[in-house]
Amino acid sequence: MSNQRIIDRLNTHKPGFLTLLGGEITDFDSDKKICTFTFYVPFDFCHTGDVVQGGFVTAMLDAAMAHAIFGSDPSVARLSSLEISTRYENATRGQTPLTVKGWVTKATKSIAFMSGEIRAADGQLCASAQSVAKISRKD
Repeated sequence: MSNQRIIDRLNTHKPGFLTLLGGEITDFDSDKKICTFTFYVPFDFCHTGDVVQGGFVTAMLDAAMAHAIFGSDPSVARLSSLEISTRYENATRGQTPLTVKGWVTKATKSIAFMSGEIRAADGQLCASAQSVAKISRKD
Protein backbone atom coordinates (compact mmCIF):
# COMPACT_ATOMS: atom_id res chain seq x y z
CA MET A 1 0.00 0.00 0.00
CA SER A 2 1.32 3.45 -0.87
CA ASN A 3 2.20 5.91 1.87
CA GLN A 4 -0.55 8.27 0.67
CA ARG A 5 -3.14 5.48 0.92
CA ILE A 6 -1.96 4.72 4.46
CA ILE A 7 -2.29 8.42 5.37
CA ASP A 8 -5.80 8.57 3.88
CA ARG A 9 -6.89 5.38 5.68
CA LEU A 10 -5.52 6.50 9.05
CA ASN A 11 -7.03 10.01 8.75
CA THR A 12 -10.41 8.53 7.79
CA HIS A 13 -10.49 6.37 10.94
CA LYS A 14 -8.75 8.66 13.43
CA PRO A 15 -10.45 9.15 16.81
CA GLY A 16 -12.48 12.33 17.35
CA PHE A 17 -10.18 13.72 20.04
CA LEU A 18 -7.48 14.20 17.40
CA THR A 19 -9.82 16.49 15.48
CA LEU A 20 -10.54 18.44 18.68
CA LEU A 21 -6.78 18.93 19.13
CA GLY A 22 -6.45 20.10 15.51
CA GLY A 23 -4.54 17.00 14.41
CA GLU A 24 -4.10 15.60 10.92
CA ILE A 25 -1.69 12.95 9.65
CA THR A 26 0.47 14.67 7.07
CA ASP A 27 3.17 12.09 6.31
CA PHE A 28 3.92 8.41 6.68
CA ASP A 29 7.18 6.61 5.96
CA SER A 30 6.55 2.88 5.59
CA ASP A 31 10.23 1.99 5.42
CA LYS A 32 11.13 3.79 8.65
CA LYS A 33 7.71 3.19 10.32
CA ILE A 34 7.30 6.89 11.09
CA CYS A 35 3.93 8.65 11.32
CA THR A 36 3.85 12.46 11.23
CA PHE A 37 0.97 14.61 12.42
CA THR A 38 0.48 18.35 12.23
CA PHE A 39 -1.45 19.76 15.18
CA TYR A 40 -2.93 23.23 15.72
CA VAL A 41 -4.06 22.95 19.32
CA PRO A 42 -6.86 25.42 20.20
CA PHE A 43 -6.42 27.67 23.22
CA ASP A 44 -9.24 25.70 24.90
CA PHE A 45 -6.64 23.00 25.62
CA CYS A 46 -4.06 25.41 27.04
CA HIS A 47 -3.29 26.97 30.39
CA THR A 48 -1.32 30.11 31.25
CA GLY A 49 -2.44 31.63 27.98
CA ASP A 50 -1.03 29.49 25.20
CA VAL A 51 0.80 26.57 26.89
CA VAL A 52 -0.73 23.21 25.93
CA GLN A 53 -1.69 21.21 29.03
CA GLY A 54 0.73 18.31 29.61
CA GLY A 55 -1.87 15.56 29.32
CA PHE A 56 -2.71 16.74 25.81
CA VAL A 57 1.00 16.81 24.95
CA THR A 58 1.21 13.14 25.96
CA ALA A 59 -2.01 12.37 24.04
CA MET A 60 -0.53 13.82 20.84
CA LEU A 61 2.66 11.80 21.27
CA ASP A 62 0.70 8.64 22.09
CA ALA A 63 -1.45 9.08 18.98
CA ALA A 64 1.55 9.52 16.67
CA MET A 65 3.29 6.48 18.12
CA ALA A 66 0.15 4.33 17.92
CA HIS A 67 -0.56 5.39 14.34
CA ALA A 68 3.02 4.45 13.42
CA ILE A 69 2.34 0.83 14.38
CA PHE A 70 -1.19 0.79 12.89
CA GLY A 71 0.11 2.17 9.60
CA SER A 72 3.13 -0.10 9.36
CA ASP A 73 1.49 -3.40 10.37
CA PRO A 74 -2.01 -4.12 9.01
CA SER A 75 -2.38 -7.17 11.29
CA VAL A 76 -2.61 -4.93 14.39
CA ALA A 77 -6.23 -4.75 15.58
CA ARG A 78 -5.78 -2.90 18.90
CA LEU A 79 -3.02 -1.35 20.92
CA SER A 80 -3.08 -0.96 24.72
CA SER A 81 -0.49 1.25 26.38
CA LEU A 82 1.49 -0.47 29.11
CA GLU A 83 3.79 2.46 29.81
CA ILE A 84 4.32 5.95 28.43
CA SER A 85 7.10 8.25 29.57
CA THR A 86 6.97 11.88 28.48
CA ARG A 87 9.82 14.33 28.79
CA TYR A 88 8.88 18.01 28.57
CA GLU A 89 11.76 19.98 27.05
CA ASN A 90 10.17 23.37 26.30
CA ALA A 91 6.69 24.84 26.38
CA THR A 92 4.35 23.41 23.74
CA ARG A 93 2.36 26.36 22.42
CA GLY A 94 -1.22 26.29 21.18
CA GLN A 95 -2.51 27.89 17.98
CA THR A 96 0.84 27.32 16.25
CA PRO A 97 1.77 24.46 13.93
CA LEU A 98 3.27 21.55 15.82
CA THR A 99 4.96 18.61 14.11
CA VAL A 100 4.44 15.41 16.05
CA LYS A 101 6.28 12.28 14.94
CA GLY A 102 5.94 8.76 16.26
CA TRP A 103 7.97 5.75 15.21
CA VAL A 104 8.27 2.06 15.96
CA THR A 105 11.63 1.11 17.42
CA LYS A 106 10.79 -2.60 17.77
CA ALA A 107 7.70 -4.77 17.52
CA THR A 108 7.20 -8.39 18.43
CA LYS A 109 4.07 -10.47 18.02
CA SER A 110 2.56 -9.03 21.20
CA ILE A 111 4.58 -5.95 22.25
CA ALA A 112 5.50 -2.68 20.51
CA PHE A 113 8.24 -0.29 21.57
CA MET A 114 7.80 3.23 20.22
CA SER A 115 9.22 6.73 20.48
CA GLY A 116 7.95 10.16 19.56
CA GLU A 117 8.66 13.87 19.58
CA ILE A 118 6.91 17.22 19.24
CA ARG A 119 8.64 20.10 17.51
CA ALA A 120 7.54 23.72 17.21
CA ALA A 121 7.41 25.46 13.82
CA ASP A 122 10.99 26.72 14.34
CA GLY A 123 12.21 23.14 14.92
CA GLN A 124 12.62 23.48 18.69
CA LEU A 125 12.03 20.22 20.57
CA CYS A 126 9.02 20.66 22.87
CA ALA A 127 8.59 17.12 24.21
CA SER A 128 9.61 13.54 23.60
CA ALA A 129 8.19 10.19 24.67
CA GLN A 130 8.82 6.48 24.80
CA SER A 131 6.07 3.91 24.98
CA VAL A 132 5.54 0.20 25.42
CA ALA A 133 2.20 -1.22 24.27
CA LYS A 134 0.45 -4.58 24.07
CA ILE A 135 -0.55 -5.55 20.53
CA SER A 136 -3.79 -7.40 19.81
CA ARG A 137 -3.72 -8.91 16.35
CA LYS A 138 -6.56 -9.55 13.91
CA ASP A 139 -7.73 -13.15 13.72
